[in-house]
Amino acid sequence: MTPVTIDRVERSFGRSFQSYASSASQQARIARHLARRLCDLGAPDHFHNTFEFGCGTGNLTRALQEHFTFGDRTLNDLTAEARETAKAFDASFLPGDVRDILWPRTPDLIASASTIQWLDNPEQIVLRAAQELAPGGWLAISSFGPQQYCELAELGSTAGAPGLRGAQDLTQSLANDPIISIHEYDEDYHQLWFDSPTDVLKHLRKTGVNAGAAQGWTRANLNQFYDQYLEKFGTAQGVPLTYHATWVIARKHG
Repeated sequence: MTPVTIDRVERSFGRSFQSYASSASQQARIARHLARRLCDLGAPDHFHNTFEFGCGTGNLTRALQEHFTFGDRTLNDLTAEARETAKAFDASFLPGDVRDILWPRTPDLIASASTIQWLDNPEQIVLRAAQELAPGGWLAISSFGPQQYCELAELGSTAGAPGLRGAQDLTQSLANDPIISIHEYDEDYHQLWFDSPTDVLKHLRKTGVNAGAAQGWTRANLNQFYDQYLEKFGTAQGVPLTYHATWVIARKHG
């Protein structure tokens, strides 16, 4: 991710921070699923030292708390507004780009939901997270795959994140590491339905995920987008927007 893109992502999610919690239903669903799968796959009831990056409004933070108890808890996000999330969960807050900050030492859980797709090389952050774990520690990360917002991509939109990867691609950096066991990697697809293409754009703005768009809207290209989206994807049910969720859960030997 270039500095310009980092700045754009920070601004976009900062602007949408207040509307994100009520609008990002799919991100919340994915966070709940990730926490539930971590529990189902045998993670302990209590973690002593947890690091969650890209915490945002706390979708994953909240979901994890439904299944586990915690000792030290450190949350990170690019946006300063997320400090309130850390405060609400009695956690320490580390602001900034997760690639540049100093991580907590040897966490026994590193988790993240709907964040690493904004990185140019998300595989690197997955590998780093696995390596930073304490012996016996757990890794739980979700992202989005190449079919995320496929309707927008088909119309030539640049709003997509730069690091969309399939679930298997996310695990490639871990596959040859002898001290990491991959417990699960998987993906799913879900469509949201909207009354009109205008409502699709409102949804994207409220969830901050149009941060990858390189240009603003004019009346002419907005009308063109509306007509093309409706012509290509319109049904009696409305117009769809596809979410392609991916995730990996792994554990470090020890």
